[in-house]
Amino acid sequence: MISWVLVVALPLSIPAAVLTMPADIGHIALKPWLGLLYVALFSQWIGFFAWNAGLAMGGIARVSQIQLLQPFVTFALAALFNDETITLQILLFAAAVVATVAISTRTRARNAPSKTASFKTAPSPPPRDREPPQLAAS
Repeated sequence: MISWVLVVALPLSIPAAVLTMPADIGHIALKPWLGLLYVALFSQWIGFFAWNAGLAMGGIARVSQIQLLQPFVTFALAALFNDETITLQILLFAAAVVATVAISTRTRARNAPSKTASFKTAPSPPPRDREPPQLAAS
């Protein structure tokens, strides 16, 4: 599905790319082109297939919680590779997200119906006095 979304977005993406394109593309170094290729192929396309396969294997409710860790992994990698500073604000935000996920997980587990709960069935309709009319075969 996401691949089709990218295709549908082309009518907007192509004019935006043309309008923001530098006068001489040849002056763009190889490293930005490789970065664009990596983001386009792995993050935006191949990564979706792996993510959807993981969701199918582990269940959406359980595996989607992992996506909440993505910002923190990004912060850690940015600090490791780009020498970014992890501030107190980032740590507080991380603690708030972890607390929210923990609360929602406990609430969902507490409110889940038990496996042995009996469900009342709807009463059956009253018996008919006569059969419905049959259509004549032609």
